[in-house]
Amino acid sequence: MKLIRQHLLLILVAALCCGCGGSSDDGGETKKKGLIGYSAMSLTNPFFKIIADSITEEARLNGFDVAVNDANSDGKLQAEHIDSYIVQGAQAIILNPCDRLSVGPAIQKANKAGIPVFTCDLQCVAEGVKITGHIGTDNFQGGQLAGKAMIELLGETGGKVLILHFKQANSCVLRVDGFMKEINAHNKGRTEGRIEIAAELDGAGAKDQGFQSTSAALQAHPDLAAIFAINDPSALGAYTALEQAKKVGQVKIIGFDGELAGKQAIKDGKFFADPIQFPVKMGKTSVQNIIKYLNGEEFEEKVLIPTYLYRKADADKDPELK
Repeated sequence: MKLIRQHLLLILVAALCCGCGGSSDDGGETKKKGLIGYSAMSLTNPFFKIIADSITEEARLNGFDVAVNDANSDGKLQAEHIDSYIVQGAQAIILNPCDRLSVGPAIQKANKAGIPVFTCDLQCVAEGVKITGHIGTDNFQGGQLAGKAMIELLGETGGKVLILHFKQANSCVLRVDGFMKEINAHNKGRTEGRIEIAAELDGAGAKDQGFQSTSAALQAHPDLAAIFAINDPSALGAYTALEQAKKVGQVKIIGFDGELAGKQAIKDGKFFADPIQFPVKMGKTSVQNIIKYLNGEEFEEKVLIPTYLYRKADADKDPELK
C-alpha cells in the first residue's frame, strides 16, 4: 500500500509539472525563445519610450525576453549596448541609431556574429553594413507636410524662418529635405512673399538645446517669423525661448512627432501643427518582422509609414488631451 501511495504521488507531481511553464493553449506561460536587444536613442524622449514599451509588450507576448537600454544620444554607449547583446547571444537587435554613420562598425560586429539588426524610426546609412529590416516614418513626406503648413501659416507675407535641425539622424535630414522642397517651390519666381531660411541651427532633438539655439537665433534675427523644429522636444524648448524673449505672438512654431506634449501644445495654441508619427506601430511591427525572419518567412524589409498633419481641430477632439 505504501508503494502504491508513493507511485500515485509521483504521478501527481509529474502532472503538476506538466501544467507549469512551456507553451500552452490554455493560458500557461509561453516558453522563452531568446533575447531581443533594443538600444534606444534616448528614453528621455517620450517618442522612444513608447517604442520601447511597444517592443517589450509585443516581444513578451511572443515569448521573447527584451533588454532595453538608453544610449542617451551617445554613439559610443550605443556601440557598447550592441557588444553586450552579442555577448548575450541575442536573437536580434533593434536600434534607433544615435548617428546614422558612426554606428556602422558596431553593426558590422553584429553582422559577423550572425545576429540580425533591425532599425526603427532612425536609419543607418553607413557603408558595409547589413540592416535586415527597417520600419520608420516617411520623413521626407512628413517634411513636405511641414513645409506646406509653413506656407499656409506665413501666407503671402512670407518671412524669416529658423530650422532646428539634428543632422546626425537620417530621419531629420529627410524631414528638412522635404520641408525645403516645398519652401523652394513656393519661392520660385517670387519677388514678394518669399520664405527666407534665416538660420539652420542644431536643436539636438532636445528641449534644452532647442531653447539655447532659439535664444541665439532671436538675438541675431529679431524679426524672425516662424520656426520649424524637427521634433517636439526641440520645439518645446523653442517655445520656452519665445516666452523668455516675449515673442510668443510674433513667432509661430511647427514641430514634428505628435507625442502627447506636442499635441497638447497644438491644442493650447503654442504650436501651429505637427506631422505626426506612429511609434506604437513601429515597435510592434519591428518585433513581428523579427519573428518572421527567425521563422524563415517573407516580410517587407523597409516600411515607411506616412505622417498625418495634426492641427488644432484634431487636438480639440482628441480624447487623450486635457
